[in-house]
Amino acid sequence: MKPEKLSDIKKELAGRTVQELTEICLRIAKYKKENKELLNYLLFDSDDPLLFSEKVKTFLEEDFKAMQKHYYHSTKSLRKILRIMNRYAKYTGNKQVEVEFSLWFCTNFLHYADLNTSHKPLQAIFIRQLEKISRLLPKLHEDLQFDYQGEFETLLHKADSQARWVSKSLYL
Repeated sequence: MKPEKLSDIKKELAGRTVQELTEICLRIAKYKKENKELLNYLLFDSDDPLLFSEKVKTFLEEDFKAMQKHYYHSTKSLRKILRIMNRYAKYTGNKQVEVEFSLWFCTNFLHYADLNTSHKPLQAIFIRQLEKISRLLPKLHEDLQFDYQGEFETLLHKADSQARWVSKSLYL
């Protein structure tokens, strides 16, 4: 069975009453945790995405603190944190929040992860986040670009000095 196009769904929803729309939203939220989280964001947190990002950071900070130092377990923990972080960033649909999350993740990575390891998957997680930041920065407003570019350069200098496998010249 093939789902209808979004334009057809939009037309159908326009003809529904408020009560029917409420029932549809609640029924959708019942079936999947992501739908419920998105609905929660849209109803309660969408007016201030940056405040929402701070709540998410506080929530994920505990996962960083509980992360084990062994490279295998820390890689799994970091992937979990990234998965949750990207899901919440997707809810906001805001590039600034994505950059905030990525910078915050990289800073915490440098603080909590074992930087002396040669474990490629662990290194790749950090490298991908740096690449993501460098892709997202040009998409921001000029003023925000300037602010975040300074933070990004500071992060790169710190990473270059702490991890021998990071080269800041690749991202500047």
